[in-house]
Amino acid sequence: MSDIIQLLPDHVANQIAAGEVVQRPASVVKELLENAIDAGATEIKLLIKDAGKTLVQVIDNGKGMSVTDARLSFERHATSKIRTAEDLFNLNTKGFRGEALASIAAIAHVEVKTKQVDQELGTHIKIEGSTIQNQDVIATPTGTSIAVKHLFFNIPARRNFLKSNSIELRHIKDEFYRVALTHPSIAFDFYSNDSEVLNLNSSNLRQRIVAVFGKKINEKLVPIQEHTDIITIEGFVSKPEFAKKKRGEQFFFVNNRFIKNGYLHHAVINAFDQLLPHGHHPSYFLYLSVPPNTIDINIHPTKTEIKFENEHALYAILRSTVKHSLGQYNVAPVLDFNRDATMDVPYSFKDKTSVSTPKITVNPSFNPFESESRSKSYEKPKTAQWESLYSGTETAVDLQEIEVEADVVHKDLFNSSENEIKAKTLQVHKKYILSVIKSGVVYINQNLAHQRVLYEEFLTKMTIEDTSSQQLLFPLEITFNKGDISLCKEIQPDLESVGFQFDKIDNDSITLDGIPVNVNQNNVQGLFEELFEDIKNEIPDSSFSQLDAIAKSLARSLAIKNGTKLNSKEQEELLEQLFSCKEPNQSPFGKKTFITLSSEEIQLKFDN
Repeated sequence: MSDIIQLLPDHVANQIAAGEVVQRPASVVKELLENAIDAGATEIKLLIKDAGKTLVQVIDNGKGMSVTDARLSFERHATSKIRTAEDLFNLNTKGFRGEALASIAAIAHVEVKTKQVDQELGTHIKIEGSTIQNQDVIATPTGTSIAVKHLFFNIPARRNFLKSNSIELRHIKDEFYRVALTHPSIAFDFYSNDSEVLNLNSSNLRQRIVAVFGKKINEKLVPIQEHTDIITIEGFVSKPEFAKKKRGEQFFFVNNRFIKNGYLHHAVINAFDQLLPHGHHPSYFLYLSVPPNTIDINIHPTKTEIKFENEHALYAILRSTVKHSLGQYNVAPVLDFNRDATMDVPYSFKDKTSVSTPKITVNPSFNPFESESRSKSYEKPKTAQWESLYSGTETAVDLQEIEVEADVVHKDLFNSSENEIKAKTLQVHKKYILSVIKSGVVYINQNLAHQRVLYEEFLTKMTIEDTSSQQLLFPLEITFNKGDISLCKEIQPDLESVGFQFDKIDNDSITLDGIPVNVNQNNVQGLFEELFEDIKNEIPDSSFSQLDAIAKSLARSLAIKNGTKLNSKEQEELLEQLFSCKEPNQSPFGKKTFITLSSEEIQLKFDN
C-alpha cells in the first residue's frame, strides 16, 4: 500500500492553529495587546471597527522590530520569549507560543508598521492569508502598529459563526478590561467606530479600577495585602453589603496574567463565610505573584488556566488574608493580638500612672415615690379600700346582659370558599401544588409555573402592548459598572415596555422614577444585576432573542420562590393562569412545570 501520512502545508497548519488561538475578534485584541505590553509600551491605543470584524488595530510606543524580526514574527513558532524548553517553566512574558501572529495572518489581511528607536525609517509589511503581498520602507513613529482587517475573510463558515456587533464588542471590552486592570501604569486609549470608549491614564491600581468601573466602586473596596515566601497577594475585595446576586466583577491575576480558577475562587468565598446574604457574590480584584517555576501556564491555548504546584497552601493563605483584611477594616469580627496598647485610651492619659476613684454617696432610705404621692391630689388607697371596690361583683354583673359593639359571628362566616378550594388544591412542602383531576392527580411546581406565566406576560407586553408603572415617591438611583450601563442603554426601550421608567442614565448609575407594578423597590438592584448577567450569558444575536432573554430573566427573578406559603385562593389563581398559557407544560428554560400521576400509577405503588 502507498503511504497515506503527509505533512500539512504551512497555510493549512496556520488555519488549524488559528482555530485554537483566534475564536473571535476579542482573541485578536488580546494577542495584540499582550504583544504591545511585552514590547515595553507605556502608551497603547486600540481601534475597533464593526466590533472587530472590519478592523482591529493596536498602536504602541514600544521598542519596535527590526526588518528581520518583523518578517519572522509571522512565521510559525517564531518568538523572542523563549530559547530552550526550560524557558517554558520560567516565563515572565505574555505571548510566548509563537503562533499568534502567524495564526492571525492566516485568516485576515494584516498590515504592520514598525520602527526601532535607533532607526531613521521603519518597516511596512502587508500580508493576506499567510502570503506576504508587500514589504517596503516607511516613515513611522517608534513602536509598532498592527492592523488586522477582514477577519475570517477566507473562512466564511467561521465568519458566519460570529455573533452580532453588540455581543462581539462586549467580548472585546472584557478582554480590554482584563489587560488594562493588569497594567495600571500603562496608558490606554480605546476607540470603537471612531468614538472614544475609554481613556485610561497611567495610574495606580485603585485608580485604574475606579476608572474602568466607575467612581462609585471606590467606597466598596477593602484593600488586601500579604507577602509570604511562596506567594504575594495584593488587591481589593468588596464589602459584604455591596455583594451582588450574580458574579460580575471577579478578577484573578497571576503574575500579571488574567486567569480563571474555581479552587481559588472558593477560598475567597469561604473567607466571606456568614457575611453574605444567601445567593450573593462579592466582587474582587486580586493580584497574585508566585515564582514562575511553580506554575504551568501552557495547559490551555487561551492561557487563562494555570496549574499551581502547591494549590492547598495557596488556598489557605488566600482565605486567611482576605478574612484578616475584612476584620482589620471592621467588616468582620477579628481577634487582633498585635494591637497597640496605647490605642486603647486617649493619648492624654497614656502617661498617667494613677487615676482617682470617684466617690459615690448612697441614701438607702431614699423613696422616689414619697414626695410624688404627697403632691398629688389623690392618695394611694389602702389595701382594704382597693378590695372594697370589687365587693359584690360576683352577683352584680349578669354576663348575659352585657352588650358588645361587634359584628355577630355566624357559623357560615368560616364556610367560605376556603374549605371548598382546599378540596381542589393542596400545597406540598411549600413547593408543589397538588390538584385532583379526573384521571388522577397533578403536581405543579409553583416556581416554574409562575415563571411560565410571567414570561408570556412580559413577552406580550414587550411585543404587543405596553404596561403601566408604579410611580416612585423618590427617584431610585442604582450603580453599575460602565459595561452594564452600556448594556442598559441597548435594552432601555424593552425595559420601558415592561414598566421601567428611566429618569436618566449616567456613566456609572441609573435613575428610575417608575418600576413595574409587581416589582419591589428594594429588589430592583438585584433584578438588574441578574438581568444583565443573563443577557450576557444568553448571547442573543437578534432583536427578538434579546427580548426573549429579557422576558426570561425578569420571569425567573420575579417568580414565586419555592418555600413561599400560598393560601388556597393563590394556589387556584396560579393554576388558572398556568393553564391559560400558550405552552403551560414547560418553564421558559425548558423544565416541566407539572407532572401527572394517573389512578393506575398510584394503585401500582400499593400493589408493589
